[in-house]
Amino acid sequence: MAAAPPLIIPVENQVRELDAKLLLACLAAQRGFESILGSHREIDLHIASFPRGLYLNKSMTARNLNMFHILGRLGHRILTWDEEALVHLPPEIYYSRRLSPEAIRFVSHLFAWGEDNAELWRNWPHLPAEIPIHVTGNPRNDMLRPELRPFHEEEVRRIRDRHGDYLLVNTNFNHVNAFFPAQNLFRPGTAKGGRPAFGKAGVGMPLDFARALHGQKSAVFRAFLQLIPELARAFPRCSIIVRPHPTEGQSVYREAARGFANVHVTNEGNVVPWLLGARALVHNGCTTGVEAYVMRIPAFTYRPAVCAAIDDTFYRLPHGVSHACFTAEDLVAGLQDVLAGRLGAADGEERERLVRRHLAGMEGPLACERMLEVIAGIAAREPALPGPPLGSRIAGRALAAARLLVKRAKAYLPGSHAPPEFHRHRYPGIPPEELASKIGRLTAAIGTGPPPRAEWIAPHIVNIRPPEGGRSA
Repeated sequence: MAAAPPLIIPVENQVRELDAKLLLACLAAQRGFESILGSHREIDLHIASFPRGLYLNKSMTARNLNMFHILGRLGHRILTWDEEALVHLPPEIYYSRRLSPEAIRFVSHLFAWGEDNAELWRNWPHLPAEIPIHVTGNPRNDMLRPELRPFHEEEVRRIRDRHGDYLLVNTNFNHVNAFFPAQNLFRPGTAKGGRPAFGKAGVGMPLDFARALHGQKSAVFRAFLQLIPELARAFPRCSIIVRPHPTEGQSVYREAARGFANVHVTNEGNVVPWLLGARALVHNGCTTGVEAYVMRIPAFTYRPAVCAAIDDTFYRLPHGVSHACFTAEDLVAGLQDVLAGRLGAADGEERERLVRRHLAGMEGPLACERMLEVIAGIAAREPALPGPPLGSRIAGRALAAARLLVKRAKAYLPGSHAPPEFHRHRYPGIPPEELASKIGRLTAAIGTGPPPRAEWIAPHIVNIRPPEGGRSA
């Protein structure tokens, strides 16, 4: 009997995605599936060397189109969710930025975070009628559930041993403080009064919305830079942990923290253990506000500048599930109440309804398990994916080879939005012993038997296989 097609699981932002996708691979191994897991960039560059499989993508934009053509010619099946569909832009802007009518035609199945995400897709005029939408939740949901707390305990203990009591400040200003200027909403150097040139974050946005978002983000960004020393002075016995967005530059925060021994700027590891160890979270429109709500961590959305066009649409969910503070004084008072035990996590029926509409898979089977039910059904119907014609395979390999050369060359061109140092920042890699530790802790937390086997097949790519003697799908 033919082996089931492997799962190909690319990871773009290591600190944000790796743990959740590793959980998916571990659960898949218990069902007999092999998974090829690792750096999104490296997996795509080496795609022609892998067997035909189920490629689990995280977006379906125009930028995906070339890769989707290659995947299709090589005989891979594409299943997709959207990492940006939980806290999302207003529908028409979301559609223009995140969905491509051409790219979606290569996708065979969609996995939604929750009913809000599913409805967003259903209302898109270009959604092909034959593509099923599965409201499963997202693997990142699973990392917030009580069942996975044991996985985080070791890291939480290490963080608390190092920092003691701390307040977590999560920033979300990659639109105006990106790791490289070309990734911002607007490219630098645009003459005042002229039409600005969009950066990577602004592509697909109407100019008026992009300008409003830029103004809002810039104002709140400046206020957060002023807030850091204020918190350091207001809470001298607490550490203030500033955690920038994975694609933000960090130097400006280090400058704001200069001279304060209790302020630390870090993007180390996944945010979940940092949330679990924190006394409280401060954010503005950040997904971590939703994660804190789910895990019952007191969270404050600091809103020193307000723009209804942004706050009531784009950031409705994270604002809605957090305590709102509009001045630094109110924020300090709220944090003092938390530290004194007078205030806990935000709650209420309206907040709970809001979260349940956006997040499926928070009770019962894990989101990963729900996704694997769909995947198992695909494998049962097609235990071996049909091979494309020889000409298609040759064309796919040629396109993959050409793409590799172009990507390697473009990375070193001036003005590149993704030079090599950015890829190293986004996916620094994980030592084999650390990966083995994560696999062991995940397997122990979910109680599925012996851990799967991990075989490194490239510096940033690992094959997760069923445990010795385990069943095959």
